[in-house]
Amino acid sequence: MLSLFRPAAHKPRVPDQRIDSLYRRLRWQIFFGIFFGYAAYYLVRKNFALAMPYLVEQGYSHGDLGLAFSGISIAYGISKFVMGSISDRSNPRIFLPAGLVLAASVMLFMGLVPWATSSIAIMFILLFICGWFQGMGWPPCGRIMVHWWSHKERGSVVSVWNCAHNVGGGIPPLLFLLGMVWFNDWHCALYMPAIVAIIIALAAYVLMRDTPQSCGLPVIEEYKNDYPVDYDPQSAEQELSTRQILQRYIFPNKLLWYIALANVFVYLLRYGILDWSPTYLKEVKHFSLDKSSWTYFLYEYAGIPGTLLCGWMSDRLFKGNRGATGMFFMVLVTIATVVYWLNPAGNPGIDMLCMIVIGFLIYGPVMLIGLHALELAPKKAAGTAAGFTGLFGYLGGSVAASSIVGYTVDYFGWDGGFIVMIGGCLLAVLLLALTMLSEKKHRQTLIMATD
Repeated sequence: MLSLFRPAAHKPRVPDQRIDSLYRRLRWQIFFGIFFGYAAYYLVRKNFALAMPYLVEQGYSHGDLGLAFSGISIAYGISKFVMGSISDRSNPRIFLPAGLVLAASVMLFMGLVPWATSSIAIMFILLFICGWFQGMGWPPCGRIMVHWWSHKERGSVVSVWNCAHNVGGGIPPLLFLLGMVWFNDWHCALYMPAIVAIIIALAAYVLMRDTPQSCGLPVIEEYKNDYPVDYDPQSAEQELSTRQILQRYIFPNKLLWYIALANVFVYLLRYGILDWSPTYLKEVKHFSLDKSSWTYFLYEYAGIPGTLLCGWMSDRLFKGNRGATGMFFMVLVTIATVVYWLNPAGNPGIDMLCMIVIGFLIYGPVMLIGLHALELAPKKAAGTAAGFTGLFGYLGGSVAASSIVGYTVDYFGWDGGFIVMIGGCLLAVLLLALTMLSEKKHRQTLIMATD
């Protein structure tokens, strides 16, 4: 089975006069492939949240639905780490589309077969399976970005690519509204995004490629004349075993542990707001279906300019200190969350504004942690490093956002749920402060090691 995903073989080098034009064309083509390919994963990752208010009406509790929903996060957290390790030795052109088709197929089944939503246990198992296939999305994108873009340009590229989260995450509520017009069936929240995701998977396969060497091109460091301070051409292009990656570059890396733990609490807020907003806005703020769907959409799409601003600030104002930038954004998002919580019902404009501000701010730290993970490991270990931070973010933060917040709301009301999320914000700020203080020392160590 794994032989299907083997890295593409290196091709003979193309003539020098063709290198620049071929590199330019393929980089645009590949970027579109990974951008829309990864965006499509979000069509079938959190669309279950749109169906939850209707499942509550059928008698399921918030806590039980949160438990079922946590299946996708538990599986994704583990799978992102496991699949990250596999993706470092795989062809992303096959790896990413295959995972997307499989994840979408599970969601299509849940939407079309009534039995699939007949109990919490069944929903948990199916969402767990979907979550496992979701782990095949981020790592191959990370592998591609570190092979096709050099160190100096990677921050801008990753910040733009990271907007795929928002492009994909904002579309399901619109597909849901369209499906309700066409079919008047709330199950369309599940099957409409799945159909679109499968179509995009086929397009991603056509656009994507593996490494530059598999296309007859030189490595990106040579093409851009951009060599990191610790770059060694032989070791940088050497394929590593999972054991070597973990023992050399993952487990001993204190800075990677800091950002992985911070990711728990960043994801707790990100998904605590996102997963429960359709239910919270309907129950507490008395939003209609169309108004809550548009609010969900605006939350996601506000993240696009917010992520781009965060990437620019990280490079220009904070001089590449990812921890300091993330801490700045998390302080502001904490304030916006408090206003969202304390705003009384009957002020929908303020609620929508708060959702927009939270969406604008939260995706910057999400992007920075992913980027930082790529920078803390060599490119042949990039998928594993990204998977390591994702393991914490989803297995800790996203699961807590689904199940812990859900049960807290059942027992202590929505005030209790918001206290949990705001507490997570404060812990994220603390861990990012530790990252900020350690980052300068880490850079100095790298420079001294190469002298």
